[in-house]
Amino acid sequence: MRFLIDECLHESLVGIAHAAGFNRVDFVQLFGRMELHAGLIIIVPNMIPALQRALFEAVIQYLAGREPINSVIEVTLEGKVVKCVEYPLPFD
Repeated sequence: MRFLIDECLHESLVGIAHAAGFNRVDFVQLFGRMELHAGLIIIVPNMIPALQRALFEAVIQYLAGREPINSVIEVTLEGKVVKCVEYPLPFD
C-alpha cells in the first residue's frame, strides 16, 4: 500500500489558508475529477503531530490492508474516539 502525504503547514498558517479559500474541499474536488485514483485520506481538523500520527495509524488499521481506490476516508477525533467515514469519489 502506498500513501501520498501532503505537506502540513504550521497550524498558525491554517487560518490564512482558509481565509484564502484553501481547505480539504480542494483535494476532494481535484480527486473528484479523476476517473481512477489511489484514494484520499483527510484528517480533520488540523491537530498536533502526535494526534495526526495516532489518527493515521487508526486509518491504516481501518483499511486492514485493502487499497482505498476511488475512496475518500475522513478521519476525526470525537472525544477519545477515532471515527472513519468512507465514501466513493468520484461520486456514484
